[in-house]
Amino acid sequence: MQQQYLLELEERFLRYVVIDTQSDEESKSAPSTGKQLDLQRILADELVALGADDVCITDYGCLLATIPARNAPADGPTVAFIAHVDTAPAFSGTGVKPIVHRSYAGEEIVLPDDPTRVISPDEVPALAGKIGDDIITASGATLLGADDKAGVAEIMEMAAYLLSDDTIDHGRIRHGKIRLCFTPDEEVGRGVENLTLDDLGADVAYTLDGGGLGEVAYESFSADHAIIKITGVSIHPGTAKGKMVNALQLAARLVDALPQYTRTPETTSGHEGFIHLYRMSGTSAEAELHFILRDFELEGLEAHGKLLRQVGELIKASDPRAKVECTITPQYRNMRYWLENNMRPVDLAIDAVKQAGIEPVITPIRGGTDGARLTEMGLPTPNLFAGMYNVHGPLEWASLQDMEKAVETCLHLVQLWTTETVDKPRTQ
Repeated sequence: MQQQYLLELEERFLRYVVIDTQSDEESKSAPSTGKQLDLQRILADELVALGADDVCITDYGCLLATIPARNAPADGPTVAFIAHVDTAPAFSGTGVKPIVHRSYAGEEIVLPDDPTRVISPDEVPALAGKIGDDIITASGATLLGADDKAGVAEIMEMAAYLLSDDTIDHGRIRHGKIRLCFTPDEEVGRGVENLTLDDLGADVAYTLDGGGLGEVAYESFSADHAIIKITGVSIHPGTAKGKMVNALQLAARLVDALPQYTRTPETTSGHEGFIHLYRMSGTSAEAELHFILRDFELEGLEAHGKLLRQVGELIKASDPRAKVECTITPQYRNMRYWLENNMRPVDLAIDAVKQAGIEPVITPIRGGTDGARLTEMGLPTPNLFAGMYNVHGPLEWASLQDMEKAVETCLHLVQLWTTETVDKPRTQ
């Protein structure tokens, strides 16, 4: 890409990350927080100014737009590119102050708003490989929001390039119809909850929601959400002997009965699944524990749920006066179950990465993307790298040069699809 577009990419990203778009798991609205629409409206205005067609924000908070086909068959496949605008509720996204560390030289990066927070190449091998890159971090008080505003900026920069007068006039890139989609609430598992395949209007799609340079993923976790609610017997502690059942103490026993050295996020990697307690609240009268269950195989996911229920029954048996309820709700399933039946979208993504001069890295996603649910719905949607690292916390960072390569990969990908044919996806 030209230097002009690299500078634009940086400017876009820095502008987007300062907009607070944190989603809220407890909210029942769509989107879960109104502030996500602050960024959606900005993106919509920018797309209109660039010359995109069909720009609209749906009543459920998705932003959709079209880049018309150029020098390609009108009936060719329509390719969609998807990123989510929300940031994770796990850490503050308010008051983000991005910092660009120019031409990174291999030193530790000390974050100024909290000098105890240090990004060290000794602890982060990926950073050690970015000598000479422009590294972007937050200031230490917030997350950065590269997940997934890196993907948002990359898709917007691709759109700017494809819709520029210079590109159109000189026929630089031949591509079919392209759909753009920016979703809310991906971080709380509801990114495409209301999106229909008819609304998206694509034959194949790609999420830009991955990490390191060259990553192409067609495997994701399968995911369930579990809530254990413990109801004790509440009474004044001064007269509680033989009467009180403390829900918080039972909750502590339940957590202690779960695996501590296996099947947790901090003890697993690769294709290993886990049970993750991520929130606990309550009083001596009533306590509630929230878990995410993750595994690449459905049998493993089922085993995690079975164990959680067994431990709940064990705690209930320890004091029959207590009430212990376990509710498990399916979230999404491993996209591999569908993509392995047609690997062409993955193969073309790998070819596009190679054309961008990068060595492809085929890796499973130890998480989920909007693409997992879309693939299950009938739209093949592999995941591409976006150049973000250490996401969901204050040590998050991104490489501007990785982000540039993500844009370049997308430009190669739309050209590769001009010679392909696909079966139309089923609608919901």
